[in-house]
Amino acid sequence: MENPLNNGLLFLVETVFNLYIVIVMLRMLLQLRRAAYLNPVIQFLVKVTNPVLKPLQKILPGFRGLDLAAVALLLILEMVKLSIVAWIRIAEIPHIGGLALWAVGGLLSLLVNVYFYAILIQVILSWVAPSTQHPATELLYSLTEPLLGRARRIIPPLGGIDISPIPVMIVLQLFVIVLIQPMTNIGISIALGA
Repeated sequence: MENPLNNGLLFLVETVFNLYIVIVMLRMLLQLRRAAYLNPVIQFLVKVTNPVLKPLQKILPGFRGLDLAAVALLLILEMVKLSIVAWIRIAEIPHIGGLALWAVGGLLSLLVNVYFYAILIQVILSWVAPSTQHPATELLYSLTEPLLGRARRIIPPLGGIDISPIPVMIVLQLFVIVLIQPMTNIGISIALGA
């Protein structure tokens, strides 16, 4: 029988870590897209992540626009989260090699979810408020345009309706099913010695 206290603790640990991981990931992705730095949403992301990222950036400089400190922080946070979760669930610290693979799988899955939900929100906004000029809307378009722009070149709008989000969302989910989930499962089996 599951312990309600453990379930509550698991929920709290996963929620806090996942929120911060998403914030760091969004900062890194929007930085890669060279989104407007003065956007209030980006200012929020920078202020929340700077206390941890600034010291890391002194050790790990960026490479071709990629913030290596953010990548390292994401990996560390995910590994710490998974270690705490494993300790709460089975009172065991995972093997480091499997933990790293498990963490990479978790981060890639979260990255796909970020894109999936950003596209979904963008589609809904295009139906209910197509000409919205909110700062967050601008960032959504900036974030999703690399994927949707490529899809639009292959599948142009049909009868004035842009269906490019549909194949992109399908490909994102296939990526999770075919590549990320098997990698995560291998990482879990190595980490927990199953």
